[in-house]
Amino acid sequence: MRKLKNRELNRITKDDFKEADKTSLIIVLDNVRSHLNVGSIFRTADAFALEAVYLCGITGIPPHKDIQKTALGATETVRWKYFETTEAALVELKKDGVKIAAIEQVENSSLLHEFQFSKNGTLALVFGNEVDGVEQNMVNQSDYVIEIPQFGTKHSLNVSVSVGVVVWDLVSKCKWG
Repeated sequence: MRKLKNRELNRITKDDFKEADKTSLIIVLDNVRSHLNVGSIFRTADAFALEAVYLCGITGIPPHKDIQKTALGATETVRWKYFETTEAALVELKKDGVKIAAIEQVENSSLLHEFQFSKNGTLALVFGNEVDGVEQNMVNQSDYVIEIPQFGTKHSLNVSVSVGVVVWDLVSKCKWG
């Protein structure tokens, strides 16, 4: 096997990306404090051609040097919007008929690998603060709560890792499931 060179990856241009069909997922960041995490999440959103990233509360917004450092230009391709509160973002999403799924550990959550959803609409995924997770009020407003099963002594993942795990699972169900 030979590692491919960048020019062999058939990457689309920024303009082509903006016009391309998107995966019907929106990431909502509920008070994520690390700019590096935000940048990494933008990169994941670009990699899977997600509809948008919604930045809420204290979540940093582009252009910030630490966001740009990990986003590697994805803030220029992925559509994003800032909201003063996560609640305001969820109100707008619900008004547009988008279903909301909080990614959190709660009673009666759906385990990620068992979670099924309609592929006909858009699903917004709410990821929370690195310390406190998704605010309870946002959990209360969600149509679903999805939990990533974990088996070690730590029962949390870095938020950018959680985004990657959840998005990969849901995109694979949309595209190949």
